[in-house]
Amino acid sequence: MTKAEIVDVIAEGTGLTKLETQAVIDGFLATVRYALQKKERVDLRGFGNFYIVKRAARTTINPVSRKTIKIPEHFAPVFRPSKELKKYINDYTAKSFSEEEPISHQE
Repeated sequence: MTKAEIVDVIAEGTGLTKLETQAVIDGFLATVRYALQKKERVDLRGFGNFYIVKRAARTTINPVSRKTIKIPEHFAPVFRPSKELKKYINDYTAKSFSEEEPISHQE
């Protein structure tokens, strides 16, 4: 699902215009990016957590050229889904093998 598709679904479900919905989504994403940039954790209860982890410097080999590459220390964003989200996905996935019904976006 693309960002544009998410905007369409939310706009249709809330009665907001697509421009209003786009502004809300852009604001949400900017807020998450800003928090992660400050190395803050973003907790969305029932959905999951976004946070930053520090990756150590390492040396690896390019599989094509077989040359050694040094990857410097860096930070990487991580998303960890909540237990509720995992359960929802697993319950739906198990059910979807027997039924061909789309996920309801109104839950």
